[in-house]
Amino acid sequence: QVQLVESGGGLVQPGGSLRLSCAASGFVFSIYNMGWFRQAPGKQRELVATIRSGGSTNYEDSVKGRFTISRDNAKKTVYLQMNNLKPEDTAVYYCNAHFGTSAYEYWGQGTQVTVSL
Repeated sequence: QVQLVESGGGLVQPGGSLRLSCAASGFVFSIYNMGWFRQAPGKQRELVATIRSGGSTNYEDSVKGRFTISRDNAKKTVYLQMNNLKPEDTAVYYCNAHFGTSAYEYWGQGTQVTVSL
């Protein structure tokens, strides 16, 4: 059974940091491209960052220089280190696994990140 389980969300003040984790099981993690998406209230889900199976990364413009995506294939886990958080980063963050066609795409249940005083 495929599972993506996110953790690490919470409430943080502006300028603070959080580290999200996504533990994967039920598929060959090392060959999948992994990503983090987010969805704020009333907005569409948007891509935050991706890391390909080979390790190359890509970031949405507003998080460049503040967020870092990484993966540990031995632990079957992908991370999102978020620094200098801003109120506009407030959203539910979702982990995504993707390989080939859309038939091989999986989502986690999401973890809430709230940036507020």
